[in-house]
Amino acid sequence: MQKMSLRVRDLLNDRSGLAAVEFAFVFPMMVVMYFGVVELSSAISVDRKATQVARTLSDLTSQSVSVVDADLINFGQAAKAIMTPYPPSPLIFSITEVYVDKTTAVARVQWSKGLTIDTSGNVAIAAAAPHNMGDVVVLPPGLVVAKAKGTYVIWSEVSYKYTPTVGYVLASTGITFRDAAFTRPRLALCVLYQTSSCPES
Repeated sequence: MQKMSLRVRDLLNDRSGLAAVEFAFVFPMMVVMYFGVVELSSAISVDRKATQVARTLSDLTSQSVSVVDADLINFGQAAKAIMTPYPPSPLIFSITEVYVDKTTAVARVQWSKGLTIDTSGNVAIAAAAPHNMGDVVVLPPGLVVAKAKGTYVIWSEVSYKYTPTVGYVLASTGITFRDAAFTRPRLALCVLYQTSSCPES
């Protein structure tokens, strides 16, 4: 009986497996935190790249006097390069020119083209335009001021669905990042597309 009580006491005092038990409790939490940091940093990077794509598209368009579909596809190639190393196919983007009326300050679409990237990385003009000609759109308040009336604005929109590799930390179905950028034409009153003069000039 005494020997048995000594064995039980020795077993209770034994600390040789304590570190292994503690590690077994902490390890799952460490793995979740590790993947969480990796996925969160990737999501932030994608969000910033989407913002950069929006700014680049409006900036490139605003530096043109006129554009055709081939030019817009080239702008899409630049957007595709910006998204590296992330897959470009979830990227959906568009370029729209808006005219702000001289008297009413109402903003109306002059032309609008959407672009897509397929899984092979080919940039193409979308079948349907994101906005119809003549549609009234709401611009940020800072753009519609007295001195902006009677002017044109290049408006780019970007959408990118980021799907995390490990969906336990972030949404497993993916997170959609959206952004937009606005610039004024720099070399002419408007950027021409399938027309020989600015429609509202």
